[in-house]
Amino acid sequence: MSLQLEIVTPEKKVFSDTVENVYLPGTDGEFGILEAHASLVSGLKPGELRYQKGGQTMTLALGSGFAEVTAHKVVVLTDSALDSDEIDEAKAEAAIHRAEEALKSVDHSVDAEEVAHLQAVIAKSLVQLKLKRRPH
Repeated sequence: MSLQLEIVTPEKKVFSDTVENVYLPGTDGEFGILEAHASLVSGLKPGELRYQKGGQTMTLALGSGFAEVTAHKVVVLTDSALDSDEIDEAKAEAAIHRAEEALKSVDHSVDAEEVAHLQAVIAKSLVQLKLKRRPH
């Protein structure tokens, strides 16, 4: 079986290779993709993207974005995709702290867009910390 996986951020193509399967953090929950999957487009929320290649499971901390799935290809467009080695724990903790402090001063009834942005920053940073702190 072969499934082409491409992960693209605004800065670069993070990954492009053939894999055995892919698990994505969809907006309605995690879902898995194998070769010959039905075509679909799904929103992605911050979470872990996992894929298997050569029997090994690889995990990336994913930001929000979209996935396009066809029978033999998965394209992930996301604002960030980091493996454990790329995650700076101190920066992720600082981002959470800044966003939590900013949430305290935002008028939730007026500035829903800012609230959503700050909540997304917190969610993305928490995913990064979870992956970074996981025993290898």
